[in-house]
Amino acid sequence: MSKKVIVVGAGVAGLASAIRLQHAGYQVELYEKGSTPGGKMNQIKLDGYTFDLGPSIVMMPELYRELFELCGRDPDDYIPMEKLDPIYRAYFTDIPDQPFDISTDLIQMTKTIESLSEEDTEGFFQYLHEIYRRFVIAKQHILQRPFRKRTDFYNFPLLTKVLQMKPYDTADTFMGRFIKNERLKQLISFQTLYIGISPLKSPSFYTMIPMIQFLYGVWFIKGGMYTMALGMERLFKELGGTIHYGKAVEEISIQNRKADGIIVDGGKIPADYVVCNADFPYAMKHLVKDKASKGRFTDKKIDSMNYSCSCFLMYLGMNRKYEEVDHVHTFIFNEKLNQNLEDIFDGKKLTNASFYVYIASKKDPSLAPEGKDGLYILMPVSNIATADYTWDEETISYYRNYILNELKNIPGFENVEEEIVTETYTTPLDFESKFNAYRGATFGLQPTLDQSNHKRPQSKASHCENLYFTGSSTHPGAGVPIVLLSARITAQELIQDDTGHVYDYSANIQPQRGLSH
Repeated sequence: MSKKVIVVGAGVAGLASAIRLQHAGYQVELYEKGSTPGGKMNQIKLDGYTFDLGPSIVMMPELYRELFELCGRDPDDYIPMEKLDPIYRAYFTDIPDQPFDISTDLIQMTKTIESLSEEDTEGFFQYLHEIYRRFVIAKQHILQRPFRKRTDFYNFPLLTKVLQMKPYDTADTFMGRFIKNERLKQLISFQTLYIGISPLKSPSFYTMIPMIQFLYGVWFIKGGMYTMALGMERLFKELGGTIHYGKAVEEISIQNRKADGIIVDGGKIPADYVVCNADFPYAMKHLVKDKASKGRFTDKKIDSMNYSCSCFLMYLGMNRKYEEVDHVHTFIFNEKLNQNLEDIFDGKKLTNASFYVYIASKKDPSLAPEGKDGLYILMPVSNIATADYTWDEETISYYRNYILNELKNIPGFENVEEEIVTETYTTPLDFESKFNAYRGATFGLQPTLDQSNHKRPQSKASHCENLYFTGSSTHPGAGVPIVLLSARITAQELIQDDTGHVYDYSANIQPQRGLSH
């Protein structure tokens, strides 16, 4: 009889881990406190409008597709997608009549850069050259492998590679070496916020995020991002896996520093292995109750770690189509962006805020009533512990009014407030209560140098056997493509311990595959 694995949490990494292990021959059962798959990759239905709850931008689609291909499935049957170009349109609030289209078309992108700063165009290509070199090192030696022991990182061949990446400068400083124009620099470096850290503090190698967009593109999945969650759920069930919804795990059962099941509804459910997709800080504080099994991640340690920003999201059902708005993704930057970034991570109520607008119904009209659009608006904000204000109706009203007043200055949105017919919100408190995001930090542990790579929580528990972790607070980090890599590492680690088959991670390089669409 095959060995039993219990996966705690049906977020992206939990589902992906469950699929990999079920495909490998284990009997996998997944326990999820909510009623739907996907975790933060979820969906909100409101008066005929359908919104993605959290993630909205598809990057590195080959990692989405790989999960289905692994199991002999055609990804197009589960997650039909198409490439977007331009990727997005960007505005600065002090020059709303001068939008910038960010494209994967090299000719168009060159023209955009020249319109901003002709003298920085050469520097832009030098940036691409340098960050691509670092990206290849990260892809081959860091992102796709675990760090079980110190010597996995602290060995001469790897350290030589890491030092070539020059990890000690910030994203902002690194970009400043190549690009002097402040707006152009901000248009590129802001994307470290995708993983919850300011470019003013982020390690420079995270400027690979915009490079990945420029070189490999951004995609849209029909039905929105939630289609991926439903596709993973469907695949897992087709493989014979079982999901238990509405079942909140109260504890990971550990005997003699060995996980042997979970506690649900006061009763024990035994398993040979446990994979935990609950947010790592939450899991260590609330699910791993055996102190010896916590290792260095004591409650005091968890409290002292650095956490990502959070997000305030508005979901607006509108009374019309926004034909004059050309793009699915639109970014609106405050001209005082650096002040905005500092305020987010200093806990101040934002007065110079930037935000993002996503209109999925432009690509898939079925996501809104006929002749209508839904607007998803996201603003990065402080996490709960950092904020020097509380999330109440007054705060929601303040940010709602701020966003709508700024949006009115953008062509096409002049009457946005009068065009709303229905609306709802997600706040940092919701991320904390609905998804067990510690301190409401949407992206988990902040990816500082001291919390990246070998210093980040790893897939295999350090002080407990048969227990594994996956998700955004574990190595290699946050973002949908990266947590899919986390799931791959987790499954490989468990299989290695069970079978004795040692993976050669240096050979486990997935080539970029072109998509024919």
